[in-house]
Amino acid sequence: MIISIATIRKHLALPKTSWQICLLAIIGGAASALLVVLFTLTIEEIQQLYLIKRDNYNSLDEVSRFHLPIIGSLIILLMAWLTGYKYIRTGIPFVLHRLKVAHGIIPFKNTLNQFWGSAVALASGFSVGREGPAVHLGAACSSYLGSALKLPHNSVRTLCACGIAAGIAATFNTPIAAVIFVMEVVMREYKAHVFVPVMLASIVGSLITRSVFGTSHNFQHFNTVALEHQHYFSLVLLAIVLGILAAAFNKYLVVIIKKSVKYHIVPRLILAALITGTLGYLVPGAMGTGTSAIDISLTNNLPLGFLFSLLIAKLLMTMFALGLGIPGGIIGPTISIGAITGALVGAIIIQVLPGEHVSSDFILMGMAGFMAASLNAPLATLLAVVELSGQLELVVPGMIVITIASIVSRQLCKNESIFIMQLDAQNLLYRKPPVEESLQNIGALAVMKDDLLILDQASPRTIIGELLHSHESQLIINKEPASQTDDPNNYYWAQLDAEAFDDENEGEDIEHHLAKKLILHKLIPLSHQVTLAEAYLALVEQRSGAVYIYHKDINDCIGLVTFEQLRIYLLEGKLN
Repeated sequence: MIISIATIRKHLALPKTSWQICLLAIIGGAASALLVVLFTLTIEEIQQLYLIKRDNYNSLDEVSRFHLPIIGSLIILLMAWLTGYKYIRTGIPFVLHRLKVAHGIIPFKNTLNQFWGSAVALASGFSVGREGPAVHLGAACSSYLGSALKLPHNSVRTLCACGIAAGIAATFNTPIAAVIFVMEVVMREYKAHVFVPVMLASIVGSLITRSVFGTSHNFQHFNTVALEHQHYFSLVLLAIVLGILAAAFNKYLVVIIKKSVKYHIVPRLILAALITGTLGYLVPGAMGTGTSAIDISLTNNLPLGFLFSLLIAKLLMTMFALGLGIPGGIIGPTISIGAITGALVGAIIIQVLPGEHVSSDFILMGMAGFMAASLNAPLATLLAVVELSGQLELVVPGMIVITIASIVSRQLCKNESIFIMQLDAQNLLYRKPPVEESLQNIGALAVMKDDLLILDQASPRTIIGELLHSHESQLIINKEPASQTDDPNNYYWAQLDAEAFDDENEGEDIEHHLAKKLILHKLIPLSHQVTLAEAYLALVEQRSGAVYIYHKDINDCIGLVTFEQLRIYLLEGKLN
C-alpha cells in the first residue's frame, strides 16, 4: 500500500510516536552524525599539519603558540565576512533560540560559519569545545531534512532534537548521555513521542562514530576506581569548591559577553586571539579543547603552583574565547577545568590532611561536579562521566559531588545554566508562555476540519440555504471575487448566530431574520506546516473565528482550525 506524503505529514502533525518519525529520525541522525564525523576529521587533518599529537600544543615553540590563534582568528573573520557578519552566531545557545523562534530551522550561512569557523578555532588552540558545533551541525542537518519535506513544524522540532542527540553521540560516543542532554537541556521536557526518535538517532550517531573512530573513549585510562567511604568527606570539600568556581566562571563569562557586545566582531576576535596566544606562550597545556590539560592533570606529584597556573590560564582562555565570540562549545573546556580543579584540590587535601590518600578519581569527580554546576544538567553530566570512563562504580561518588556542587552553585551562589545566562546576555528569546508551549506540539494538519463546502461569490440567501441543509460537520466558506478586494485572502467562514432560531420572531420573514443573524468571519491564512500555537496567536485577540490552512497556493484552502477547537483543547485536553 502506497502512503502519500500528505498522509505522512498528517501523521507527523500529531504528538505521538509513529514509524514515520522514527524512520526520519534514523535518516536525519545518520546524516547529522556523518557531518559531525566530517567536522572531526577536518580538525584532525588541519592539526596534523603542525602538531605531533592532536591537541598537544606543547610540541610547538613559544612563538608558534602565540601566532597560531591570531592566524586562526583572521581566517574565522574572513569566513564571517564572506557569509555576512550577522550570521556569526552559532553554538548551543543559538540552537536553543532557534528552537523557540523558528522550530529549530537554522540559517545555512550560520551553519557554514559553525563548521569552518569552529574547525579553525579548535585547530588553532582556542579553548573551546567540539560539542557546541556538534549540536549546531546536528540540529541544522536534521531540521533541513524536515524543511525539505515540508513537514509540520512540531515534527521539525523533533527532528532537530534527534540531530542534536546524534551529533553529541557522534562526538563523544556517549549515546545515553546524548539522549538525556537533549531531554534535560535542549527540550527541557520528557515526552515519549520525542524520547523514542531521539534515542534512535543517538544510537545511529554512536554506531557511525564507532565505525570510524573505534569503540574507545577519551577517558578509558581511568580503568579502576579507588574511591572508598573514607574519601567522601574530601569529595564534599571538592564539590563545594566546584560549585563556587562554576558560579564565578558563569558570572564572569556573562560579564565579558555583555561588555563586548557593543564592539564589532573584528576587534573582539583579535583580542581573544591575543589573550589565547599570550597565555599559550606561558602555559601551553591550557590551549585547545582540554584533552591536553586532562593528560597533564593525571601526572603524579605536580607542583601546586603549576596546577594553579594551569587552572587560571584555562579559565581565562575559555572565558575570553567564548565571551568575545570565538565559535565553539563550552562543555569540553568545562570538563578540563573540572579535571584541573579536581587534581589541585586533591593535591591540597593530601597536604592538609596527611592521612587522606586521594586518587586520580578526584579528576573525574572534578569533571562531573564542575560541568553539572556550570550547565545545570546533573543527570546528563553523571551519565556522560560514567559512559566516558566506563566505570559504573562512579555513580554514588559522582552523585555526591554533582548534587552538592549543584546546590552550592545554584542556591548559595544564585547561579543558573550557562546556556540560559548566555541567551539572556545576548537578548535571545528562549521562553514562551505555557499555552504556546503546549500548542506547539501539535500540527494544524492533525486537527483541521477538511470537510468543506466552498461557495464562490454566494449571496446571503444561498449561504443561509446551505447552512440549513448541509451536514452539520460541513463548514461553509464564502469566497469573494479577487477583483473586488486587494487582499489576496478573501475567504470567510459563515455561521448563524446561536439565537437565530429563537421564537420571538415567528411573524417575521424567516429569510430576512436569518440574514440579520448571519456571521461571516474573515479567515486568516496559515501554511500547512504551522502548529496550533500559530493558529492560537492569530485568533487570540478576537477569541473567535478560524484560520484556514493552505499547502502551496494561499488561495487553495485545504482545511480549517477554529478558535473553539483550541479552546476545547486548552480546557479539556481533547483534540476536536
